[in-house]
Amino acid sequence: MGVYVSVRGWLECDKTQLAVLQEIISSHADDHYSNGWSTPRQHVNWTHYLFYGADIRESALDWLQNQIREIARIPASDEDGDRIRGPFLATHELDGTTEWQIREGQVVISPADIRHQKLDG
Repeated sequence: MGVYVSVRGWLECDKTQLAVLQEIISSHADDHYSNGWSTPRQHVNWTHYLFYGADIRESALDWLQNQIREIARIPASDEDGDRIRGPFLATHELDGTTEWQIREGQVVISPADIRHQKLDG
């Protein structure tokens, strides 16, 4: 059956970054786990959000993390200098929960705060 990881989180960006981000996701499309990506039905105000939620096989973690790393490297698109940012929680069936923070062009992975581990109840 395999080992699974429950991944859930979101990315925040502007309209220009969203277009590039969606191109990256399309370039990694696999007709299965890529279906975990979604956007709101209608955009509200200025920040664009892209969500991910899926239970994926442990063997697909690199596939997803590579996408997120590529997305994190998207530069700011205007003078305010905002980069893509967002949090993800990844709950591994055996190894517990980690937090992936997308900020300043990088993905920082660390053990999840104990408050988040209670979600795995």
